[in-house]
Amino acid sequence: MASPSPGFPSGWRVPLREWANAFVDRLVDDHSAAFQAWSDRVLYLLGVVERGLLAVPWWLVALVVALLVWHATRRPLAGALTAAGLVVVGAFGLWPETVTTLALMALATALCVLVGVPLGVLMSRSAAVKAVLRPVLDLMQTLPSFVYLVPVVMFFGLGNVSALFATFVYAVPPLIRLTDLGLRSVDRSLVEAAQTAGATEGQVLRYVRLPLALPTLAAGVNQTIMLALSMVVLTSMIGARGLGQVVLRGLQRGDVGLGLEAGLAIVLLAVVMDRVTAGYARRWDPDAEERG
Repeated sequence: MASPSPGFPSGWRVPLREWANAFVDRLVDDHSAAFQAWSDRVLYLLGVVERGLLAVPWWLVALVVALLVWHATRRPLAGALTAAGLVVVGAFGLWPETVTTLALMALATALCVLVGVPLGVLMSRSAAVKAVLRPVLDLMQTLPSFVYLVPVVMFFGLGNVSALFATFVYAVPPLIRLTDLGLRSVDRSLVEAAQTAGATEGQVLRYVRLPLALPTLAAGVNQTIMLALSMVVLTSMIGARGLGQVVLRGLQRGDVGLGLEAGLAIVLLAVVMDRVTAGYARRWDPDAEERG
C-alpha cells in the first residue's frame, strides 16, 4: 500500500486572507461615509468634465486636438491624421463613449500628477522617503490588477469612481520614479551655483531642478497615460463606462466588429495622447536634436 504524499504542514499556514478581509471590512464599516463623500465628489467632477466635452461640437474637438498634436510635434500631417482619426471614431457611432473615456483618462492623469510629482520630489530629497516608497511602488507595479479591484469596489462601489482609483494605483508609479530620476539627474554644479547666489531650497527646486527635469517628467506623464489607457477594458469589468464597456459588450456577445471598432478608438486615443506628451517631452529636451 502506497504511503500518502506529504503535504505542507497545516500548522504553518499564515492567515493572510482572514487578516486582509478583517482589515477591509473594518475600513468599510468605520469610514463608509467618507468613502461615499469622496465618491460623490469624484462623480460630480467627472460629470462636469464629461458634460463639458459633450457640449463642444465634435468638429471643434477634432480641430483642437489636431492643433495640439501639430503644436507638440511640429508636423502638420500628424495633426491632420489625428483629426481624420477622430472623424472615423465618430463615424463608428462611438463619440459619446470616446468622450467618457477621455474624461476618465483626463481625471486619472490629473490625479496621478497631483500625487505623483510631489511624491517624486520627496523621494529625490530624502533617502528615507525613497527607502519607504520603493517597495510600495514595486508592489503597485507587480501586483495583479484584479487583486486590488476587489477592495476598491468595496470602498467605492461599481462604476467610474472605482475605475478611477484602480487606474491611479496602476498608472502612478512610473511618474513617481521618473520625477525622482529627473530631479536627481540635474547637474549638481547648476544647483550649487544657484545656492551660492543665495537661492533658497524652494527657489532651487522651482527655478533650477524642475525646469531641467521637465523632459523626464513629461516622459513620466506619457508612461502614466499609456498605462491608464491599458486599464480601460479591465475597469469595464467593475462598471466603468466608455470604450472599455463597448469592448466588453462585444466580447460577451461575440460581436467581433463591435469590439474592433471600440478597440480602434482606444488605440486612437492612445496615439493622440502619446504624440502630444512625447512631442512636448522632445521639445523640452535640449539634447533631443543631437540624439536625432
